[in-house]
Amino acid sequence: MQDFMKQIEAAMGAFSGFVWGVPLIVLLFGTHLFLTFRLGFIQRFIGRGIRLSFRKDSGDGDVTSFGSLATALAATVGTGNIIGVAGAIAVGGPGAVLWMWLTGIFGIATKYAEGVLAVKYRVRLPNGQMAGGPMYALEKGLGMKWLGVVFAAFTAIAAFGIGNMTQANAIVGQIQLNFPAVKDHAPVWAGAVMAALTAAVVLGGIRSISRFCTFLVPFMTVAYVLGCLIILIKNAAVLPDTIALIFRDAFTGTAAVGGFTGAALKEVMRMGIARGLFSNESGLGSAPIVAAAAKTSSPVRQGLVSSTGTFWDTVVICAMTGLVLVSSGHWKEGLGKADLTRAAFADLHTFGPIILFVGLVTFVFSTILGWSYYGEKAVEYLFGTGAVLPYRILWVIMVFVGSVAPLKAVWDFADAMNGLMAVPNLVALLLLSGVVASETRKYFAENPKD
Repeated sequence: MQDFMKQIEAAMGAFSGFVWGVPLIVLLFGTHLFLTFRLGFIQRFIGRGIRLSFRKDSGDGDVTSFGSLATALAATVGTGNIIGVAGAIAVGGPGAVLWMWLTGIFGIATKYAEGVLAVKYRVRLPNGQMAGGPMYALEKGLGMKWLGVVFAAFTAIAAFGIGNMTQANAIVGQIQLNFPAVKDHAPVWAGAVMAALTAAVVLGGIRSISRFCTFLVPFMTVAYVLGCLIILIKNAAVLPDTIALIFRDAFTGTAAVGGFTGAALKEVMRMGIARGLFSNESGLGSAPIVAAAAKTSSPVRQGLVSSTGTFWDTVVICAMTGLVLVSSGHWKEGLGKADLTRAAFADLHTFGPIILFVGLVTFVFSTILGWSYYGEKAVEYLFGTGAVLPYRILWVIMVFVGSVAPLKAVWDFADAMNGLMAVPNLVALLLLSGVVASETRKYFAENPKD
């Protein structure tokens, strides 16, 4: 039985590696570049998007624009912003940080286009709530409902893995690592507490999720960024050299040093781009599902707000993590991603490990909440509104299951489903890019200032 499980894990790992191979990475990053130029470098309006995210709009919707953004950020900001960045540096060296950052810059255009299409093609359901996302853009914008069904199926499957069980398991792992005295009992009691907290939030639907995320996301983001700033102040003497190293290695590759074996330019680029794409989820089609629920009078207005999610996730949070890890110097020791992260934050005695623990736990739990809505809307699209309540109950149960069960194969399979979501979404983005461009020109002609 043990050999069989190892074979399953190996097969799922190979499947995930195949899905997240060079073709998908090229397709995603290529879409970022295409939309950046197709939309006239929409990134220049990021400041406007940030301002709009804090303003109420009188349009139709279920939650405020900020509530929608907070929910999307809750799902997006996760272990990839900390452990994922460490993984990119551990394999690709310091230069990977710049490629991750550039992926975020160009990904803003894709996240913007996703938000525009989500509102453009959203519908009001019989229960009075809004529904939208790539499945509706594919059905109503392109007449390809079958592909919308494919996207929804991938999303529903991915949600239980990447957004639920593996996240709950990650929280348990952090508790066991930081509190060894309760290591044996942590899975059960931590799982029960997480399931109860999840039920208290997700059973109330999008309004309840949005309210909670509106409080949690600003708190966890500000707390983590401030913590990183304190560490960077401590490392201030080496920061100029750190930034120069990141830029130099991004275009030359990283030489072997200490225990670090070195990385060719191709590997530096691949790791930075791949981790950036995985972290900010631009192009995967998840965030537009909640963008469709926003109270907004214009698809473009919400697109601008949605685009700030990638800015905060990658351009700010991942960059801060990258600077902390590279400036620590521990990457030279050839440490793995988890060990590199712990070593870098431990340099700030007592306070550093607390920053890391609180950051990881809040980032991971918020992912459980945000992804519950993504999966819910996918199931609703496939089976109707009657499937929503059973789905929410099952979601809570699986949080507990994920806390107590080994999940290597589940993680890899869900990771693959997460990647496969991107394909139908990118079809919608590329084929409907003319619609996005037209809506954009119209909006800015009518609203030169906001």
